[in-house]
Amino acid sequence: MTKPWVFFLLSLLLFRSAAQEVTVPADLRQHNLTEYNSSLFNPAFSMLRNSPPSIALWTRWQWQQVDGDPTTIFLNYTGKIKAKSAFGAGFYQHNTGVYVNTGGILNYAFVYEFNPKISFGAGMNFFGFNQDLADDRFVIDPQIQLPINDSADGFVLQMAPGIFVQWNKLNIGLASENLFDFNFATSERNTGPSDRIFLTSASYDFQLGQDPSSALRPALYYKTIPNQDNQFGLNALYTTEKYWGQVGYNDFYGISVGAGGRFLKKISVGALVEFATDAELDGRDATFEVFAAYYFKPKSDSEPLIKKEEAIVEVPVEEKETEEAEEPEEKIAKEEKALERERLEREKAAAEALEKEKIEAEKLRRQQEEVLKKERLEKEKAEALEQEKIEAEKLRKQQEKALEEEQKAAALKKQRMQDSIDALAAEEERRKALAELQRNRLDSIERAKTREKLAIEQQRIQDSTVQAAAEAAKKLAETEQKAAETQKDTVTPRKGEKYEEVTTEDGLEPGFYLIANVFGTKKYFEAFMRDLSNQGLQPQSFLRSLNNYNYVYLERYDSIGEARRARDSQFGGRYTGKTWIFRVVGK
Repeated sequence: MTKPWVFFLLSLLLFRSAAQEVTVPADLRQHNLTEYNSSLFNPAFSMLRNSPPSIALWTRWQWQQVDGDPTTIFLNYTGKIKAKSAFGAGFYQHNTGVYVNTGGILNYAFVYEFNPKISFGAGMNFFGFNQDLADDRFVIDPQIQLPINDSADGFVLQMAPGIFVQWNKLNIGLASENLFDFNFATSERNTGPSDRIFLTSASYDFQLGQDPSSALRPALYYKTIPNQDNQFGLNALYTTEKYWGQVGYNDFYGISVGAGGRFLKKISVGALVEFATDAELDGRDATFEVFAAYYFKPKSDSEPLIKKEEAIVEVPVEEKETEEAEEPEEKIAKEEKALERERLEREKAAAEALEKEKIEAEKLRRQQEEVLKKERLEKEKAEALEQEKIEAEKLRKQQEKALEEEQKAAALKKQRMQDSIDALAAEEERRKALAELQRNRLDSIERAKTREKLAIEQQRIQDSTVQAAAEAAKKLAETEQKAAETQKDTVTPRKGEKYEEVTTEDGLEPGFYLIANVFGTKKYFEAFMRDLSNQGLQPQSFLRSLNNYNYVYLERYDSIGEARRARDSQFGGRYTGKTWIFRVVGK
């Protein structure tokens, strides 16, 4: 029984291929957690799917980089406080692709039942971890001899709330991975308002057959990712008392298939493989996940939080006889009566269930009729609106035609008036020419004097222009000399300030560049540029040949003081994200 599982796990570990560098989303990548450690998917699910008391391990090897970047490990214990609340504590390590977060998680969740059909649950994950910059995500310029600034590292406290509403077997949930966070090293929020991650999910449980442990749970979810395309996906879990299997699809990570087995009613082990299908991930290896769980009491004995509707037949228990033995005839008669009562109870429960199904079917039929009636009214309304649009378009064209004819008549009238005005103007010019000729004959001497005065005035204006040009050239030279001296000033980074300096950079103009973000993938670089443009900004960028990354900057400044003022004022209040300074000194 165990040999196929060993062969499957070994096959997963030995599967390798080459891939190009792709930026990984910064979320927890927990979309395949359908049953074990599901409190990482939604903090409120520790009451539904973690089956307390239990301890479970989940690890994800992204694109098969075992002990490489990026990987995720989550070891968690879940226990019950009361019948309606649970708690959890565990170890957590996650590589976002930029930072390696290592620390612990505390979980608390509770549920409130409004009635046997409707319940509401809420939970909270408290993350406390050390944030360290990943070594291979950024390349430092070898020409820089300054110490590396690591102000982004430090201890981070992060809170992730989650809720769900369950109606019969339908579950709808909402959670956020980083609704609140605080970095104690920088004494400020670890992420900006635009970096929040939200996850919405919906699932439905179908019971298969008479075995309450056999169920099929299809689910779909939608997740917002900062500075990247939002993700959507779906998965389906089939679970029994002895084994489980699941399939899924994520529009970024691709298709996933997983399976596992349960042993001795307390141990569960399984694995999952995920194949990339997105064009950005062409050539990437498969991603693997491993699950392991131990239940401190048999999983089949765990009491479900939301009780499923099913016909329950209570069998009355006979009182114990005080006598140690009974007559065979009396014993047989008593057993027959008990069996008859049991049969009658079953028939009664079946009849009640059938009547209830009839009521639900009638209710569904009425709802469908209402929907059809509403759709018919909406269709009629849409047709009337379309007819009104056609009539309005016809009227608009008629008005445009009438206006065009009026404009042509007005233009013709205006042209005739202009012809008359031009004729009068030509006659007036002829008269003026004759009068001017007569005046020229009488005052030729006066005109000569006037020309001499004009020549003197033109010479004076020319002299003034030459003097002004000389003064402007002198000021320009002083400005260029001052700018050159400013570029050569030595800058000492402040404590906690992210600053980078190079001598030259692929023809960039010397100065101080206010950097907003750095991208290694063209798709996310272009999306970020569009986002800044939609905010009314005019972002610019350059490609560094050293690391082939695109650097997006908001503005270039001539002095470190101007750059720091722009950074500290959040670019005049126009950009709330984090920025840092990149300087090109120049030769």
